[in-house]
Amino acid sequence: MDIQDIKNRFGIIGGSPLLNRAIDIARQVSPTDMSVLITGESGSGKEVFSHIIHQMSARKHGAFIAVNCGAIPEGTIDSELFGHEKGSFTGAHEARKGYFEVANGGTIFLDEVAELPLGTQARLLRILESGEYLRVGSSKVQKTDVRIIAATNVDVYNRVKSGKFREDLYYRLNTVPLRIPALHERKEDIYLLFRKFSADFSDKYRSPGIQLEPDAIQILSNYSWPGNVRQLKNIAEQICVLEKDRNVTAAALLNYIPNESASNLPMAISGSKEDFSERDILYKVLFDMKKDMMELKKLVAEIIQSGGNTAHIIEDNPHYINQLYQEIDQPSGGELSAFTIKKPIQNNPVDYNYTHEAEEIEESLSLVDKESDLIKKALKKHKGKRKFAAQELGISERTLYRKIKELNL
Repeated sequence: MDIQDIKNRFGIIGGSPLLNRAIDIARQVSPTDMSVLITGESGSGKEVFSHIIHQMSARKHGAFIAVNCGAIPEGTIDSELFGHEKGSFTGAHEARKGYFEVANGGTIFLDEVAELPLGTQARLLRILESGEYLRVGSSKVQKTDVRIIAATNVDVYNRVKSGKFREDLYYRLNTVPLRIPALHERKEDIYLLFRKFSADFSDKYRSPGIQLEPDAIQILSNYSWPGNVRQLKNIAEQICVLEKDRNVTAAALLNYIPNESASNLPMAISGSKEDFSERDILYKVLFDMKKDMMELKKLVAEIIQSGGNTAHIIEDNPHYINQLYQEIDQPSGGELSAFTIKKPIQNNPVDYNYTHEAEEIEESLSLVDKESDLIKKALKKHKGKRKFAAQELGISERTLYRKIKELNL
């Protein structure tokens, strides 16, 4: 059976070289019993290829069971896959066959295999190596003859490196890798798929056919389609049902396609999130405060050097001056253009031509020094009465005595 015959049999639309290559790999591996790992984005049609491999194999008359590993709770997935004995856990009122027992002689398709717990991965590895498994709550070894086809939309090798997926299982499953191209990688197929879907839905809902204007076809082909074939099919169905004008323009099509500029905003991604301790956060706040203090000291030094005239300083630092101006509750009325600090009236003349550079004093960030200062202030406030000083600090007298001894206060 050639590639076009496979497309006709399984309803595959498109002539992309990447798609043809994937179909050719599936055709070649089908007669064997080798494990296949199908990778591709969500909605790209991975399950269709699992059916191709099963239907073109010697197991086509056996059972085919598709299991979504990400949809089964971790506490019950072993029971679902391998079965359990009566009374093996709460609610196990009778013995139950698992999928591997039911599909004996056939094929199991494990979708989202990367979501399997590590314990279940070990059980699956044993089946791949020897065909043996144990029911939950049983010590009797069972045998099964099942071909395993796995699929995932994540990079499994990255999970292997992070310790979330067994390396030995990865290489057992990945005997034959099969990658399904995303829809944006087969732009020449997008319009063909839309025409097929819109014709099917027009027949289903007994509505006139849909025609796309050239500008609408261009938008359809250039869209990134994050949901792949599944998303394209949903949009074709919406247009067939909702659009009154059967000649769809670009403006009408945009009402159904999500705005990419709004949907691709930066967001936190699982795995790249930084974990900060309270101590790290405290240090960051202290360093930011120190930076602000240094900038303020330099600004005051420049004001002193200029004799109180700050017009040129404002021109150099408009944003910073405006921020300070607003923070001292000055009336807001647009951008601050200039203000003057007047010299104070004093009996003795003051020399405002101060030429020395501002001295930067390094502030201690030692937690021990901060702790010592707080204890000294509390003792001074309560005139050496340790009981009240301890209450002020929120610690016990015994702890305060110990701290005083440790810090030599």
